[in-house]
Amino acid sequence: MSRWVLHVDLDQFIAAVEVLRHPELRGRPVVVGGDGDPTKRGVVSTASYEARAYGVHSGLPLRTAVRRCPDAVFLPVDRDEYEAASSEVMATLRGKQSEAVVEVVGWDEAFLAVDTDDPEALGHQIRGELRESTRLECTVGIGHNKLQAKLATGFGKPAGVFRLTDETWFEVLGDRPTDALWGIGGKTAKRLAGMGIDTVADLAATDPQYLATRLGPSIGPWLVRLAHGWDDSPVVGVPYVARSRSRETTYQRDLDDWNEVRREVAQLAQRVAEDVASDQRSAIRVVVKVRYVPFTTHTHGHTLATPTNEVIAIERAALAALDRFTKRRPVRLLGVRVEFAR
Repeated sequence: MSRWVLHVDLDQFIAAVEVLRHPELRGRPVVVGGDGDPTKRGVVSTASYEARAYGVHSGLPLRTAVRRCPDAVFLPVDRDEYEAASSEVMATLRGKQSEAVVEVVGWDEAFLAVDTDDPEALGHQIRGELRESTRLECTVGIGHNKLQAKLATGFGKPAGVFRLTDETWFEVLGDRPTDALWGIGGKTAKRLAGMGIDTVADLAATDPQYLATRLGPSIGPWLVRLAHGWDDSPVVGVPYVARSRSRETTYQRDLDDWNEVRREVAQLAQRVAEDVASDQRSAIRVVVKVRYVPFTTHTHGHTLATPTNEVIAIERAALAALDRFTKRRPVRLLGVRVEFAR
């Protein structure tokens, strides 16, 4: 038997959980975000496929979402419910696939390393097991490594199974833009395009040393490896541990006074510090997010001298990060995130 990596990704996970709670919403456009009131400021956490057809997607302002899809049902975020559903999903994967190494990477996705001669059949089996035990649909991506499996999932959605391997890599991805690759965002894709590197095939054909001189000795060659579909990161079967904790608030009126902004950041830092202490973990870095009016977002961070979960130290680090913001424009959202050592 051959070793395969499978990526299991729950379809429209949060919206699907809400539909299970409210069966009358099945087939209707459902949007989850904020406190469920689209007349207030806030952003979309997730949208059902029916809502996505109207251009509603994660991160979209709720007020924009209701303009695009006025007939949508808007619901508040219920983190506890989603965590409970996620735990049930992951328990099913570990229980039914006892021979697999299972790496949980979030509420709604996990990698499995398995030995099998028929990965497609196993993918369909996993889909059936999850549907039977949780009533949730998933997509399974198959590859020789985590990168290939992750990208394969996108081609299998919704509720499908798709295989992407060394043999089919360029057939499937060669003509696609570089940001189709897992790990390349819009900014990097734009820089690559400025060098005449527009597609995955272009990037794979680029001299790694050339990119090393332009983008850095590590990033440049790594991007070329990415474009070839090469990934040697293992599937690790250890319990999922969050790499950060965060708190944020969207304000229904603009914060024009930066003394008030400073007070709000201090309060958010105190709340997230309490979360860190309850987790019995220590922070190594604190990041502050500021979303200005109308909707531009910037972040700055401050590294702690020593790992800590002390409230005062985390609050001071958050305020130090806030001091790095030189623009004193009106603010609509503030967030504080603490990062843990990996």
